[in-house]
Amino acid sequence: MTDVVIVGAGSWGTALALQLGARDIPVTLLARNPERAWFMEKTRENPWYLPGIKLPGSVEVTADPAVTEKASALVLAVPAQTVRKTLRELPAGQPERMLINTAKGLELDSLKRLTVVMEEECPGDRICVLSGPSHAEEVARFLPTAVVAASEDPDTARQVQELFMSDSLRVYSGGDLTGVEIGGAVKNVIALAAGINAGLGFGDNSSAALVTRGLHEISKLGQALGASRETFGGLTGLGDLVVTCGSLHSRNRTCGYRLGRGEKLEDILADMGMVVEGVATARAARRLAESIPVDMPITREVCQVLFEDKSPRESVLDLMTRDMKEEMRL
Repeated sequence: MTDVVIVGAGSWGTALALQLGARDIPVTLLARNPERAWFMEKTRENPWYLPGIKLPGSVEVTADPAVTEKASALVLAVPAQTVRKTLRELPAGQPERMLINTAKGLELDSLKRLTVVMEEECPGDRICVLSGPSHAEEVARFLPTAVVAASEDPDTARQVQELFMSDSLRVYSGGDLTGVEIGGAVKNVIALAAGINAGLGFGDNSSAALVTRGLHEISKLGQALGASRETFGGLTGLGDLVVTCGSLHSRNRTCGYRLGRGEKLEDILADMGMVVEGVATARAARRLAESIPVDMPITREVCQVLFEDKSPRESVLDLMTRDMKEEMRL
């Protein structure tokens, strides 16, 4: 694999470039901003997202989208809501290239999974998802991490597995695209709830309940869409949910925490200056669940806090006082 292009020079795109570059795999990091691309190429650092970590010589940084024309593997490390737009703006690529998505979300307008969007925009590509509990800040520092390369084509999944596998990044292969994508997307919504819980000053009991019941919601939605139940007990289900709900690296948890402390969503997003994927995904997941229908009470309450000015404390009370149910009943 000699023509790898990573689209998106944020924290995750840069972390993946560092992983490949450390193994002397030539990789091009495509940035949106020409000035930032020039600065990163010159200084060999991304000070906006991963300060203090030097890019190896095998990583080239550019803002010229023409580099994607000859890529045999194109990695998308862009926000979920920009995947379709990004693919439309890039020049036509090589036939049967590998198109690897790392974004976690649902397209808000269509409610589609991102690989469905990719198939619509690039029907000749071999599509794969790289997902799992993987904060860029740790991957960039080569701390032990495990993720999943999922594709409906086993050969594509294995090739992506081989491409990214290293002594600090363990990559498993899988075929349940629906389960992997739903787990990666909706865990951000539950992480918002976990942050709200922490911001309200609640304890470990409520945090454990949120993670457990949140996983139940994710699994219900995924299974209704055809996913395997087993996927949600794996890295892209339970694993990703745990790390996103509990880590200070998590933008979604941080956003939720500040909501729980009484701040307004628009002020939080403006101050953070980075995409909080769970905000758009919460709205999409709620609409998708209602269309099936699947009951997702945590997701519904998160949406009411985000978009309907509902008090976080009132949402918690409403969750706690719902009708009695059997725990495992779908």
